[in-house]
Amino acid sequence: MGTGTGGGQGQAPQRRPPPCRRGGARQRIVEGAVGMVCLALQRLDEEGVVELAEERKAAMVSNLLMVLCSEQATQQVVNTGSLWQ
Repeated sequence: MGTGTGGGQGQAPQRRPPPCRRGGARQRIVEGAVGMVCLALQRLDEEGVVELAEERKAAMVSNLLMVLCSEQATQQVVNTGSLWQ
């Protein structure tokens, strides 16, 4: 008869897993993300899609890891300026 708000009638509170279990899952997520980033860099290099300076590779790695490991939704950004600014 409740609306789901107030009193928690008929609903068990959602609990987060204990830190030790979250840590294991987080480690697997990061390991998978690092593997994807490595494969992306390798494929870009092998196929000659783009040549990136080391600082651009570092920025790409940082951005990819942020997207792949984030617990929150990410938003796309369209860069309308120069990448070199």
